[in-house]
Amino acid sequence: MQQYLQNKKGLVQNVFNQVYDQYDLMNDFMSLGVHRLWKKNLINMMNASKNQKLIDVACGTGDIAKLFLKYVNKSSEVTCADPNQGMIKKGKEKLKDFKQLNWIISSAESLPISKGSFDFYSISFGLRNTKNLKKVLSEAYRVLKPGGRFLCLEFSKVDNSGLNFIYKNYSKIIPSIGKLVVGEKEPYEYLIKSINNFLNQDELISLMMDSGFKKCSYRNLSGGIVSIHSGWKI
Repeated sequence: MQQYLQNKKGLVQNVFNQVYDQYDLMNDFMSLGVHRLWKKNLINMMNASKNQKLIDVACGTGDIAKLFLKYVNKSSEVTCADPNQGMIKKGKEKLKDFKQLNWIISSAESLPISKGSFDFYSISFGLRNTKNLKKVLSEAYRVLKPGGRFLCLEFSKVDNSGLNFIYKNYSKIIPSIGKLVVGEKEPYEYLIKSINNFLNQDELISLMMDSGFKKCSYRNLSGGIVSIHSGWKI
C-alpha cells in the first residue's frame, strides 16, 4: 500500500534534512513533552527480558533504543535503522555512552538484516513516513524471530469529538511553532498532512494481519492522538 505524499520524490528526506538538528526539541514543543510518556508506554508493553534483541526502525535520534537499554539494564543489543544520515549522526552523538548499539542507514522497506534476527521490532512515529506500508510490514515480519513481536507507536485517530476539536485546532499552529523553533514551517505542514492522511487504528490492524502477524491489537493513548499497535510472528 503506497502513500501518496511520501512517494513525492525526495519529500520526506528533505523534510528530515531540515529538522534533524532540532528534532528532539521540536518533539517536546509539539507534544508538550508527552511524547516521552508515550515512548515509555511502548517500552513497558514490550516487557523485554535480558539478552532479547530489538531493532528500532525509523529510529530518529535513538529515544526508543535508550529507553530499551535502560529497561534491560544494558544487558541486550539494539540495532537502530533510519534512512537519514543526519538523524543517525545526531543519535550517535546523543548516545555515545551506550556501547550496545548498532546504527545502520536504511529505509524500512528494505533492511540489510538477516531473516529471523530479532525478538522485537519497533517503529515510533515513522510508519506514516514510509513509502509502502505493506513492504514495511513484510520486512518487519521477516526480520523477527518466530515468537517475535512487532510494536508500532504512531499518530492515530482521536475517538472523542471534543478532544478531536481541540487537537485539530492545536495542529493548525504547529507549523508556526516549527518556524519559531526550527526556522522552518514546511516540514511541519507535511507532518500535519501525513497525520491526517494516515490509516485509522482498525485499518492498520488489517494490514498487519495481511502481513502474517497474529494476535494483533492496539492501545489508544491520550484519547487516540496516538496508538500502539502490537502483533506477533507465530
